[in-house]
Amino acid sequence: MAIYAIGDVQGCHDELRTLVDTLNFDPAADQLWFVGDLVNRGPKSLETLRFVRSLGAGAVCVLGNHDLHLLALAADPKTPVADTYLQAVLDAEDRDELLGWLQQKPLAHFDKGLNTLMVHAGVLKDWDVAATMKLADEVHQVLRGAKAPEFLRAMYGSKPALWSEQLTGMDRLRFITNCLTRIRYCTVDGELEFKEKLQPGTQPDHLLPWFDIANRQAATTRIVFGHWSTLGLLQRPDIIALDTGCVWGGELTAVRLDAAAPAVQISSGQATRYTN
Repeated sequence: MAIYAIGDVQGCHDELRTLVDTLNFDPAADQLWFVGDLVNRGPKSLETLRFVRSLGAGAVCVLGNHDLHLLALAADPKTPVADTYLQAVLDAEDRDELLGWLQQKPLAHFDKGLNTLMVHAGVLKDWDVAATMKLADEVHQVLRGAKAPEFLRAMYGSKPALWSEQLTGMDRLRFITNCLTRIRYCTVDGELEFKEKLQPGTQPDHLLPWFDIANRQAATTRIVFGHWSTLGLLQRPDIIALDTGCVWGGELTAVRLDAAAPAVQISSGQATRYTN
């Protein structure tokens, strides 16, 4: 059995299919972990959803901010859809099956045997794995329930910026969602910041990448994430960053999680291997 994590697809269906073929993926024995943002911006969001869903138990997915945006659009038909590729999903004859499948996906996935946690964007410094999974499940339960439309309308916005266990209602759900699906930088006190999107070293002095904050409670667990295309492929014992900007003309990246192996990247349909 091989387990690969794959970076943000964002509708780059053809590159995904080439990458999966390059991995010699066997859906009966192997697993593909998707870090979220299956859809949006790329030309084939509909085909991407159909393909990943067809993998059944061979695909493990967490939700990204673009996936949540698609669900929000579906929940409020009056909202204008700026992306024609997302409109194709909303107009598809199998939209209900695809959106229902997507809405069942969690915001975090943990494999104890691999000591690996997967989220779309990042983890607050004060959250260990158990807390992260518990808080992600709070959002997951709302998304699966009757209050999902209310949550999807209220999830937008960057406040509150600081975590407190005393947060309740939509403020609590919004903070959890923002941390797991949008975070890049934060202060040493854990205040979230969303304006800075470029690579580390370009940010103001009071901000650090979330994974470089001292005394992170989840630092002994490997965290796999995407979301940060300007960061690119980054592999350390404690993190694997996988968004290499396929939709921006970069690569789609896969890293094997259950064995030491080079990363596999697809660019313009060609497989290249990197060993950093």
